Amino acid sequence: MGRSTSTDSSTSTSTSTGAGAGVRWGRVSAVAVTVVCLVYAPIAMTELWPYATPGAPAIGEWLLGRSVSAEFVADAVRDRMGPYTRSLVPLIVHSVLGGLLMLLGPVQLLSAVRRRIRLHRVLGTVFAGTVYASMAGAALYLLRTPPAEAFSGAAFWIVLATILVGTVGSVTFGVLAALRGFPDLHQRWMLLCYGFLMTAPLLRLEWGVLPALYPGLSLQDINRVAIMHLGALVAFGALLASRALDRRTEVPGPAGTWAPGPVLVAAHVLGAAGLGWITYALLGQGTQGRRLLVAYVVPYVLTYAVIAVRARRARGRGEVWAREEWRLHLAAQCLAPAFSAVTVPVLERTMGLDRLTSLIAGVGIGAGMLSYAAVMVVSLRVLHGREVLRRRGESKGAPLDPPGPPTARPVEAEDGHGAGVVVGADAGVAGAGADGSN
Repeated sequence: MGRSTSTDSSTSTSTSTGAGAGVRWGRVSAVAVTVVCLVYAPIAMTELWPYATPGAPAIGEWLLGRSVSAEFVADAVRDRMGPYTRSLVPLIVHSVLGGLLMLLGPVQLLSAVRRRIRLHRVLGTVFAGTVYASMAGAALYLLRTPPAEAFSGAAFWIVLATILVGTVGSVTFGVLAALRGFPDLHQRWMLLCYGFLMTAPLLRLEWGVLPALYPGLSLQDINRVAIMHLGALVAFGALLASRALDRRTEVPGPAGTWAPGPVLVAAHVLGAAGLGWITYALLGQGTQGRRLLVAYVVPYVLTYAVIAVRARRARGRGEVWAREEWRLHLAAQCLAPAFSAVTVPVLERTMGLDRLTSLIAGVGIGAGMLSYAAVMVVSLRVLHGREVLRRRGESKGAPLDPPGPPTARPVEAEDGHGAGVVVGADAGVAGAGADGSN
């Protein structure tokens, strides 16, 4: 009896300690993202001033010149001058509104955490409108600029176009989920949307860091290294945030899993084949190919390991819904290299690109697109559960009420990671807590 009590006490202490560590890491992550957004906002808003008025101050260029070199900045300006000048007004709109989004994101999250529902609704509407307007400016630039003539080349153009579509699609699904009464899905889509937006400040950080690792590389080569993993990292960050804000053990509706063992085995086999092909293809591109392979494989392996461990941990704890979501994203993570491998020859034939450019573009969009697909599958899983419950209710003569606007109910974070958030009746955007009725 004494041994049992001691064991229970030890387990309780261990769980409490783990939750406390999770809270600390969640807060550190939230603070870090907020700081990055606040610092980057004025950089984004002033970034294109020198292109409109030569000699105008630009905070980003000033910082880059002191962190790397004046020559690196001069090369960057020269490479962007031609393609940017042809679409300067749309790009200024895009960059200024992008800086505003960097400010609105943390405010939206804070308003949700603090349950400022009315403020959350109003700012959510502003956020969604700003995303559409900012992305419209970027779309005009991409439409007016042939891929081969774009800043940093065709691969960068393809990645930018994919991020644009992912951002617009995510905010659209996020708004629809909020209006239809699915705050948990609203939360996931909006976190993914903001993850795509975070590629801009993170790319600037890599401009300051990568030249120290690869001295002498041009900005175009630095961008090629960065896009090998940026999409994967921001999508992974959105997944971690989503899981941290959802503590439900299961979602009402059908039992079982949409990612059974055979599906995961098949995904692993296809993923291994795709990864092997990408490795072989990049190794055949000499020094540059080996550099790009490292930039892709190292983040990929780390991301895969974290998702696999979290899925196994959720299974051990009996957290059915957490395990399901981790497994769905694990399948997507495995399939990303296979998707990229198939995309490469398609890009070669449809756009007339060389093998290296197609490789960079295919790998650059693979993880982000499969993560987007995984969130879509998770959404369908939740919607299917709601439909099953509705049909059960109708069969028993007590039909469920149609889904209405979400209630303002907080959700604690899984394992203590982060804080609960809520969404109001007409919320437009930002993180929303999961309503157990969904």
